[in-house]
Amino acid sequence: MKNKSIGLNAFLNGLRSVLNIIFPIITFPYVSRILSVEELGKYNWSNSYVSYFLLLAGLGIATYAVREGTKFRSDRAKISDFASQVFSINIFSTIASYVLLFLCVFMFPKVQIYSACIYIFSIQIVFTTLGTEWIYSIFEEYTYITVRSIAFKILSLVMLFVFVRKPGDYLNYAGITVFSAVGSNILNYLHAKRFCTIRFTFKINWGKHLKPILVIFASSIATTIYLSLDTTLLGLINNNYVVGIYSVSTKMYNIVKQLIAAVLTVTIPRFALLWGRHKYREYRKLLLQISNVLALISIPAAVGVYMLAPQIVILLSSAKYIRAVSSLRLLCPALIFSIFSWIFASCVLIPAKRENKVLIITIISAVINLTLNLLLMPSLKENAAAITTSLSEAISMILGYLYSRDIIKGLYKKKFWRDILIYTAGSLAIVVICCAGSVLFNSTMMIIVFDVTLSVLEYALILLGMKNEFAFDVLERILERL
Repeated sequence: MKNKSIGLNAFLNGLRSVLNIIFPIITFPYVSRILSVEELGKYNWSNSYVSYFLLLAGLGIATYAVREGTKFRSDRAKISDFASQVFSINIFSTIASYVLLFLCVFMFPKVQIYSACIYIFSIQIVFTTLGTEWIYSIFEEYTYITVRSIAFKILSLVMLFVFVRKPGDYLNYAGITVFSAVGSNILNYLHAKRFCTIRFTFKINWGKHLKPILVIFASSIATTIYLSLDTTLLGLINNNYVVGIYSVSTKMYNIVKQLIAAVLTVTIPRFALLWGRHKYREYRKLLLQISNVLALISIPAAVGVYMLAPQIVILLSSAKYIRAVSSLRLLCPALIFSIFSWIFASCVLIPAKRENKVLIITIISAVINLTLNLLLMPSLKENAAAITTSLSEAISMILGYLYSRDIIKGLYKKKFWRDILIYTAGSLAIVVICCAGSVLFNSTMMIIVFDVTLSVLEYALILLGMKNEFAFDVLERILERL
């Protein structure tokens, strides 16, 4: 099978991420003005609650399938057998997830308050399983899912303005969110036949698949604890209002994180392929390039979000959520830490079949996150959740680096660290521009336009002035097109 262009895949996945970003940018200001803070809190608490059962149904299968499936993608018979076995395991885990979800709703009175919203969000579980999106990652097929995403995002946007029009419509909002996320997954399942034949089967090599799947699953649980448990704990320790405030911070944080991570997501199958075929020189070259590009993007992004936090909150929600500024700023370091943590876990340790190390990393990070949240949340509320998320991501990044040292030894040389200094210098200039924008303008929109436009230009000029290779490569490609 011919390898897909990583540049094209990055563009397509970036476009899909942009669409995933544009959708909440358009919808969230509208929804946050119509629904109350408490209703938004119920929506986010229910979504967070269902995420645990979605995780159980997923069982770490997607990560395992991408890593192992790339070996068979040139042989339809082998990939069909592999995909059918993995899909069947996913069916069993989905059934178990639903049984446990219904039991928890019936057993806990406080959860029953959210039952209607929980049931709506739970539709994601079965449709995610049927979607078999890992097939498209194995074959690096991003064109189809990008086109599909555009169609369903547009349709969901129309539905939002039709069905969410007054306070109390948060259940409609939940349903539209689910439709936007997984509505096309039946089409995914049918379209996947182009690449392989997926059938339910009882002929499963449990001994081969189960151990690595469960290790990856355990890592996913620990990761979810320090990424999602903060919202759940806020609802239990504090109230829906605090959850609503924090949901604004996490929404902005996740929007930026998704956009940055789009570059990384498309490379994960390629890392697994290169490592599996023992092409270590190509693997290391690609790892260095991806690390450099993500540093170039994530460092100024974190600084820019920190400086523009008040304007972002007001623009994308309203003044009644201004309290979210502090927690959003506290989440900014996590933008950098989480991306590099993901590099070490998904691009180094997982392809090298060191998922047990990923498990250790995530357990340590999760325990620290949970302990600090329980200690700090009663007094610091949503700020505690933001602080512990950033700390957990930093710890995860450091441990990931330590466990990857033998693989990446000698990779990050003097030139890489020189580039990091250049990106940091460019980001410090962003601080100056943002301060000037706040002095020159009173309008929120004008401040954002001024700061973003000048910051992008200034950052590009600094990179070119310091002779950054990536900046020159981009400029050369632009000139060639022109």
